[in-house]
Amino acid sequence: MTDMPRFTLSRRAFLATGTAAATAVLLPACRGSSPAETQAAGEALLDDVAWNMLRHEPTRATSLGVDVGQHAALRGRLADATPEGINAYADTLRNDLQRVREFDKDGLDAATRTSFEVVESAYSTAIEGFDLPYGDIPVGSWRTAPYAVIQNVGAYIDLPRFLDSDHPIADEADAEAYVSRLEAIPGVLTGELERIIGAREMGVVPPDFLLDKAIEQMRSQIADTQSGGAMVESIVRRTGELGIAGDWESRANAIVTEQITPALEAQLAELETQRAAAEGHAGMWNQPRGDEWYAWSLKSSTTTNMGPDEIHELGLSTLEDIHAQMDPILRDIGYTDGTVGDRMTALAEDPRFMFAEGDPGRAEIMEFIEDRIDWIRDQMPRAFRRVASGNLEVRRLPPAEEPGAPTAYGGAGSVDGTVPGKMWINLRTTDLHRKYDVPTLVHHETIPGHVWEGEYSNQLPLIRSILAFNAFSEGWALYAEQLASELGAYEENPAWALGYLQAAAFRACRLVVDTGLHHKRWTRDEGVRFFMERNGNKFEEVINEVDRYCSWPGQACGYMIGKLEILRQRERAVMELGDAYDLRDFDQAVVDGGNVPLDVLAGNITRYIENGG
Repeated sequence: MTDMPRFTLSRRAFLATGTAAATAVLLPACRGSSPAETQAAGEALLDDVAWNMLRHEPTRATSLGVDVGQHAALRGRLADATPEGINAYADTLRNDLQRVREFDKDGLDAATRTSFEVVESAYSTAIEGFDLPYGDIPVGSWRTAPYAVIQNVGAYIDLPRFLDSDHPIADEADAEAYVSRLEAIPGVLTGELERIIGAREMGVVPPDFLLDKAIEQMRSQIADTQSGGAMVESIVRRTGELGIAGDWESRANAIVTEQITPALEAQLAELETQRAAAEGHAGMWNQPRGDEWYAWSLKSSTTTNMGPDEIHELGLSTLEDIHAQMDPILRDIGYTDGTVGDRMTALAEDPRFMFAEGDPGRAEIMEFIEDRIDWIRDQMPRAFRRVASGNLEVRRLPPAEEPGAPTAYGGAGSVDGTVPGKMWINLRTTDLHRKYDVPTLVHHETIPGHVWEGEYSNQLPLIRSILAFNAFSEGWALYAEQLASELGAYEENPAWALGYLQAAAFRACRLVVDTGLHHKRWTRDEGVRFFMERNGNKFEEVINEVDRYCSWPGQACGYMIGKLEILRQRERAVMELGDAYDLRDFDQAVVDGGNVPLDVLAGNITRYIENGG
């Protein structure tokens, strides 16, 4: 990345010297301090808050690449998943939120003020979530999960993938840290078990169809760990490639087979107990304090106070607008009969847009993705003043995870660039994908979507690299899809344009279906049929989507709400700046402001406009 913001140097100096916490003590915020002293104290406080958070979430420190130097011990640790550990995390947030609120912010520069606003928003919303009696609560993250272990939530999914893809092994110390983390996994699994048993005793039982998927995946994971499996293979392969001597295989195998497997089996037994008591109701309305939980999840996921009825109607009207754009394109390519949904269903069966079955088709999809990444990377100077590196790799999701996973997801890599950003693609069947929808998937997950935006956020103070907001993250990724269209991604391929518009309509459907399930008491089948009938989506594509909304209530609403707000701010900039408006400056202002709640985004754009664009 070129022309890094000036504050990057001070942040890296803090990381290298380890003086951030000491500075926070030496330079307290007090009235009468000089602006320079206030600025230094504010930066130090934010850094101290960041490290307090990372001590509760050490895997984030590894993913960011900051578990080095005096913080290297974090590389061998995992989060405390017990009820006591969760309560301790909440107490840390409460204490640090009070410190942030009490800090005298007079004299801080605009960027640091924004960082304080971001912390206040993220922490206050997370604390409201921790005050709920159950669930897996995100702190500056996106997964609002009422069930701590289910088909797409839990250490049984997260940790094997994390250890292989994000935990680095460059020397013996890294390998020892890997073993230490293996040793910590049984404790994490036991902590989760205690929490889901406690939730069941409150009357919280997930829907039967989610439990069926989770049980299947848990059994698959146990079959893998009983023989050592992927977690052993990862350390053996990587230490072998680097020639790191040690008895890694036997040590890892003993932990996985003798400690992790029994802990997984205990979780499986509890899931089977829950399955015996489960019902088929899909929404949070059926859970204890479910309406309250859903209201909080919408607030967390959208960073607004919009209610479910308002969001539902927004989804319906937005869907109608997008379908009006799709109709003439469908007619131009010969699809004239039926609703837009009917015609998109027919388009999906057109052999011209299908990939081959099996491994040949999987290879074709991967090649197709890489080609689109190369194209969009070349367009970025037309959309940004300061071009990021776009450091990324495309990887298939682990097959054991694919049955409960979305079609794809992605995100930026480590702060120092040693861990690349990733696009994870679900290839359980090539029928999940079509040649007209993969380009938009690429723009969403990689460039100029999640990977791209994340590289800019990674240049901000450490706390800003950690905290992310679903409405901004996903809203930006949807905006990135439109930006790719505006840069010409689909000019020579009308069907690709339909894929882009269908994806946008899909996100409008999400507003309708998520609120339908959790507020209007829709069934799972009603949610699936809405996508298929109104938007022409494939059953294979939407069944996991609807199940995801059941296990991450509210999260799917952030996408379109965030995109519409970014577009609203862009229109405001066009109107107020007139001839001084330049797309590159607007896009740069958005990403340089970092990942923020939507009200903070509006303030950042106001400052950009006031500065003349």
